Amino acid sequence: METLWLVNGERTGVDPADRGLAYGDGLFETMAAQDGQIRWLDLHFDRLEEGCRRLEIQPPERRLLADEIARHCTRVGRAAVKLIVTRGSGTRGYAPPAVAVATRILSVGAWPKYPSSYYANGIRVRVCRLRLASNPTLAGMKHLNRLEHVLAHLELRGADAEQGLLLDTSEHVVGGTSSNVFAVHQGQLLTPAIERAGVKGVMRRVVLAAAAELGLRTTERDLTLAEITNADELFMTNALFGIWPVASLDSGTFARGAITQRLMHHLGVSADA
Repeated sequence: METLWLVNGERTGVDPADRGLAYGDGLFETMAAQDGQIRWLDLHFDRLEEGCRRLEIQPPERRLLADEIARHCTRVGRAAVKLIVTRGSGTRGYAPPAVAVATRILSVGAWPKYPSSYYANGIRVRVCRLRLASNPTLAGMKHLNRLEHVLAHLELRGADAEQGLLLDTSEHVVGGTSSNVFAVHQGQLLTPAIERAGVKGVMRRVVLAAAAELGLRTTERDLTLAEITNADELFMTNALFGIWPVASLDSGTFARGAITQRLMHHLGVSADA
């Protein structure tokens, strides 16, 4: 499947003066499409609009975005859809223009092929050396400044690991290199609060809501590496792959536990879903 790219609804290029290119001044959403329908589309729009509010970017209208996605998304099978919204073009310098017109960039591409073993047996994770900088002003948003995650992924080259585990400079766990992390301890579901660094993923929100529906106790708070290492169960989430149980974290091993399985079953998560 050839990737489709649209800029403001047209098959054209991005203005070299766009602030997303120059400064990472914008946000993005990566979404899973099944037979032309985006999973949890409203949750993606919620996060995008909240990020735009915090960055003082005028967000595109939901109906415009939804119509554009519907027109260009494949009607059969799965696809990975990415939406980028930048502040738009500007002149030289960090200061945004007084009047800015946001740029929207949409791509529709092939679905990544995830091995079924990642769901059945779990993935391998290693702790990254890189530490995420603390910045509460940007924490939670899926902004375009992702160089920390790029460097973390470079650490995984040849590392026999599918995800890296990221800590911040205070040595608290934040999440995976492209995921959020959940730990199960004595029947309770724990996940980092994402108040100083990291992204509040859409799948993270879905899992927390599903846990509430299943009557599971959940807590969002600072977590240490020791708490993660000593968890009864461990799994990672994102909007494309859903839920991956963790089979190993560095030298420690984990089984796909009962709570992880309940959540995967409840949400219909598998290699084919």
